[in-house]
Amino acid sequence: MDTAPDVTVAAVTEHGGRFLVVEECIERRLLFNQPAGQVERGETLLAAVMREAREETAWRFHPQALLGIYGWRNPANARSILRFAFVGSVSDHDPHQPLDRGILRTHWLDSAELAARHTQLRSPLVLRCVHDYLAGARAPLEPTALLERDRAALISPSIVIV
Repeated sequence: MDTAPDVTVAAVTEHGGRFLVVEECIERRLLFNQPAGQVERGETLLAAVMREAREETAWRFHPQALLGIYGWRNPANARSILRFAFVGSVSDHDPHQPLDRGILRTHWLDSAELAARHTQLRSPLVLRCVHDYLAGARAPLEPTALLERDRAALISPSIVIV
């Protein structure tokens, strides 16, 4: 990663073998992603993942563990992404809450349904996070959860899962 990457967070939550994902419209394409987004200046990773999940799904996300830290370079625009994916549960769904701009709806899909949509995934990180979740990958929240965006961007690419 040549320049500072875009620091993002993702919420990975599963219930009954199905994962919460959003269907969004990006450049007139329908894509699927975990509830995810950029960390705002001065915001911690933990606060960002809870905010993004609520804004994009109308569910309250309760982080329980760090799933992983992932690096990806988008071939379409050469932007580097540094994604902190968190595992957690959801509660307190508000069906009347409008979803974030660009989000059309939410779905609960199993890993096979997501794999079948591989050409419609926002990035390869979507399936990678599901596979890592199913493999039992988990790390404590404490080392990363309270990092703010600018400090998180300093994470060495050598420890990033690609």
